[in-house]
Amino acid sequence: MNLFVIAYVLGQVCKFEAGFMLLPMVCALCYSEYSIALIFFLCALLCLTVGFFLTLKKPEHMRIRPKEAMAATALSWVVISVLGCLPFMISGEIPRFADAFFETVSGFTTTGSSILSDIDAMSCGSRFWRSFTHWIGGMGVLVFVLAILPSTSSTFMNLMVAESPGPSVSKLVPKVRQTAKYLYTIYLTMTIVQIVLLLLAGMPLFDSITLTMGTAGTGGFSVRSSGFADYTMLQQGIIAVFMVLFGINFSFYFLIVRKNSKRPFPWKKF
Repeated sequence: MNLFVIAYVLGQVCKFEAGFMLLPMVCALCYSEYSIALIFFLCALLCLTVGFFLTLKKPEHMRIRPKEAMAATALSWVVISVLGCLPFMISGEIPRFADAFFETVSGFTTTGSSILSDIDAMSCGSRFWRSFTHWIGGMGVLVFVLAILPSTSSTFMNLMVAESPGPSVSKLVPKVRQTAKYLYTIYLTMTIVQIVLLLLAGMPLFDSITLTMGTAGTGGFSVRSSGFADYTMLQQGIIAVFMVLFGINFSFYFLIVRKNSKRPFPWKKF
């Protein structure tokens, strides 16, 4: 097993998590939660530092075999969850590590279980990050990394196959990076459409964004202690429809967009 390749992949994941944490930081600043914003900034800096040292030297051979892919995927979820739970702990909103880790793992893996009984008491920045973990986990952080990384090696497909929490993926185009880009383009487009529809239905901006992220991951994190009871039937209906749409194999959407009816659908090969 090539440990240097695994370390390099984990380093890239840490760098991207650092970038992800800047969004809840901005959210906290918008709501004048300056202490929360500082916490997310420091946690992002920590993630960036860890990622920098792990990627300081790129491996000479970046061939990722199935065993490296499985190890990198499993460790990636552990690393992002450990680092991702730090803002909850440092802010004191979820002080115990076990609880903060559970909540973060539930978010990234789109499980949707929660130890929180009073979500309204949390800061907007922390609630945003809690929902954002759903959105990241819905497609998979490694798929996002593959969409950005300059490498186009076909062996990177093993990472996408091992990324189980996201929608079932297949190699839609010859280059793995292009496949990841197409998948995330569809994912992001559907996310934006749902946000716009919820805004048109009269839902506040913060709720529209956070609930959409929870819907995209099909995990169901809410930003209110009452869950979805405070929203109208129209708003609940939009969320329910998109939960079904996000649960469909994204290869199906790709084939619709490309209008490639001659190519067999993904399920026909099983």
